[in-house]
Amino acid sequence: LSEFDFPFDPSLVASQPVIPRDRARLLVLDQATQQLTHCYVAELPTLLEPGDLLVVNDTKVMAARVSGVKKSTGTSVEVLFVKDLGQGRWEIMVKGSFRVGQVIEFDQQSRATIVKRDATGTEVLVDSPVPMTQLFQARGVMPLPPYMKRAAMQEDHLWYQTVFAKHEGAIAAPTAGLHFTEDLFRRLRKTAINIATVTLHVGPGTFKPVTTEQIEDHQMGGEVFHIGEETAKAIIQTKRAGGRVVAVGTTVVRTLETVAQAKGEIIPMSGESRLFVTPGFQFKIVDALMTNFHLPRTTLLMLVS
Repeated sequence: LSEFDFPFDPSLVASQPVIPRDRARLLVLDQATQQLTHCYVAELPTLLEPGDLLVVNDTKVMAARVSGVKKSTGTSVEVLFVKDLGQGRWEIMVKGSFRVGQVIEFDQQSRATIVKRDATGTEVLVDSPVPMTQLFQARGVMPLPPYMKRAAMQEDHLWYQTVFAKHEGAIAAPTAGLHFTEDLFRRLRKTAINIATVTLHVGPGTFKPVTTEQIEDHQMGGEVFHIGEETAKAIIQTKRAGGRVVAVGTTVVRTLETVAQAKGEIIPMSGESRLFVTPGFQFKIVDALMTNFHLPRTTLLMLVS
């Protein structure tokens, strides 16, 4: 684990995006020559080759951080709704002392009752006259990562969402995708660089802290993914034609390689990824990666390494 540590200065983390988004800086590493070049994301059409395929994650972040109060004591609490388990049950994350049976009230009509609270996680049963999506819209805020040392703002509903976000279900943005604009996509297509989508709903598994001294002993949490027929076909055609599959973000890498490891090829598939990519991993699909910087001692940094 200590091999994945580096000095980290939180003051260097941007608290809001650069506008337009594709003016973000991009450090390019040439795999063949090991040469580093300073560029901008907007330059991607000249950095990639015609026939390359960019694969992005079209998950949509839920405004899933909701404030409430403990019914028994009136204590304020903040609940992060992580995953819809069906029939009103949700996996949540909440700090503080809770026991099974305790009720958290969000407003006069909506509440959640703790039905499970142990080392493996916390689950609640939601009682609300409105769908959860409506509750999130009315009362939820965007679940910004903890290294962003500011409160969530109204602008985050736009800022902390990719322009191609489509399928709601994530508790964090696939951040590499945040740097794309409609104009950049237009210019990529103009230079015969193709774009395909997968879905991986970013959950706690991506951010689960590594506490084991040997990283191989770390257990990844499961995250739901989907690869459609069009994307599978586009990847196969790109490979056959000698183009590169360029993953936009670590979530795309894990989605594509999960299927490739299980099936030996890319096919349309839905499931749960628990793939932990570490140095020495043999990539079967992904040829190049666009990613953001990652915190020390994280599974994300291990994947990039």
